[in-house]
Parts: sequence; structure tokens; C-alpha cells
Amino acid sequence: MAFGLTKKKKEDREKINKSLKKTRRGVFSAISDLFQANEIDDEMWDDLEALLIQADIGVDTSLALVSALREKVSKQGIKRVADAYDLLKTEMAALLQEAQPWSLEEPRLLHVVMVVGVNGSGKTTSIGKLAYYLKQNGRRVVLAAADTFRAAAIDQLEIWGERAGVDVIAQKPGSDPGAVVYDAIRASQASRQAEVLIIDTAGRLHTRYNLMKELEKLRTIAAKQVHRAPHEILLVLDATTGQNALTQAEKFKEAVNLTGVILTKLDGTAKGGMVFAIQEKLGIPVRFVGTGEGIEDFAEFDPEMFVESLFAPA
Repeated sequence: MAFGLTKKKKEDREKINKSLKKTRRGVFSAISDLFQANEIDDEMWDDLEALLIQADIGVDTSLALVSALREKVSKQGIKRVADAYDLLKTEMAALLQEAQPWSLEEPRLLHVVMVVGVNGSGKTTSIGKLAYYLKQNGRRVVLAAADTFRAAAIDQLEIWGERAGVDVIAQKPGSDPGAVVYDAIRASQASRQAEVLIIDTAGRLHTRYNLMKELEKLRTIAAKQVHRAPHEILLVLDATTGQNALTQAEKFKEAVNLTGVILTKLDGTAKGGMVFAIQEKLGIPVRFVGTGEGIEDFAEFDPEMFVESLFAPA
């Protein structure tokens, strides 16, 4: 399991299952109904392709998934629709299994996490929830308010830091974000004795080019202070934005070496298939999901758990 955290496994399962209620009642309910047919035929495969695309899995990923499924059904001589349905769920879970677990068990004095994403995606909220999640699992966490271009961003992070019960290193609005990162690393290594430093970053500057250059600068500053930092660069994506989020992910991946995704507002979408498109198209694993509005509504992502919940009875 990623992070080496086991305390909240059962709770995570319950949160993800609850957050996918809209999704189960939407497209994935129709997919389940499709496999109540009496026989496997071309019409069933065509309908499956259409439903998967409708679920925000993406055209290329949906076509590849159905093609692989049809081939295995043929090779294995599967005749029962129920067996094909089980194979679909297995194949979908396999699409999400490429990610290497993110572990905090390595012998490292400070684990630096940089969080990126556009304004409005739930970035700062997710940082607060991640800090709380880690603290609940016994980790010492510090936050860095490096989105200095918006005074509201600093205030919001301080509020979430207070809720999570962790320290926030901040300067005045308009300060150099690199100076904030430098101070936060020094503070984390000294008096705070932190295990994890989570860095909030700007979600928008005057141009996309300026934003990406700023993120690269912060990455360089972190690398000079801590060996191989940042150890994780997480992109926050809003699940309700569907394929638009995939475009965002592509842009950020071009600029920084993303290691994972935090998918927010999972409870607010009736589709939920974007997880598969992100993994298949970009090779970026989903690490965590936001499952509601509260500070505890946050769960570590588990592929098998996710697919199981997608197809659970509505």
C-alpha cells in the first residue's frame, strides 16, 4: 500500500464507495445493465464502447479496452455474459495498476511534496486534507504558502493548516515564492522537525509560460536544499471537468515531472472515468481522491477498490 499507511484502509474504502454514489447511478449503472443481456454479440460491444466514452474514460482508452476485452473473450472461449462482465472489471483494474507505491518509509530526513494545479481545482483544500490525512497517520507535517500571488491563497492555506493542526510557513502577499520554499525547508529541518513538507504553488500567472517557469524555479530551489527534492509533484484535478482535466494534465506534465494526481470532487460527478484516461494516456497515477467537503473526506486511491465501488449495486 502506498505511504506504508494501513490505519485508514477500511475508512478509505467506505469513503470512496460513498463518494461514487452518483457515478454508480449514472453511466456505470447502464454498463452493469448492459451485461444482463442473454448473449455476447457485436451490438453489446458497440454499446459498451459508447458507454465507456460517455463515462469520460476517453475515446482511445475506451476503444483499446473493448478491443482487448473482445480478444480475451474470444481466446478464452467465454460464452456467459456474466463471465465477460467479470473480465471487464479485471481489465479496468489492470489499467490502474501501473503506479509504483509512494512510500514514506524510505530513510529520508524530509520528504518534500510540491502540489500544482489551476485555480479552482481544489488545490489548497486538497493540501489541507492531505496534511490532515498524514497527521492522522502519525506524520509530522509542515505547509509552505508559495502561492504568494494571491493574498486569498495564503489566507486559505493558513485556515486549512489550522484545521489540520499543522504549521504553515508564509510571507506577505507578493513575496518571492522561492524565498518561501527556502524558509519552509529550513524550518522543517530545524525547529519543526517535520517528516513531510507540502508546498502550495500558484495556479495562474499572466501567461502559462510564466506559470510553468515559476514551478520550475521552485523545483530547482527545493533540489538545492534537499537531496532529490521535490520527491513528489502532485497535480490536483477536478473530476467534474472531465476531459478538460486531461488537457490540464498534459500541459503540467510538459513543464514538471509529475508523479501523481489528486482527484477532487469525486462525489460531484456522475461519470468518474477520467481516472482511466489519466493513467492510460499520461502514465500518471491517481494517488488520492477527494470524497466530500470536510477535512476527513479524503482517501488514498486503490485501483481494485475503485473499480469494485464503480460497479457496486446502486
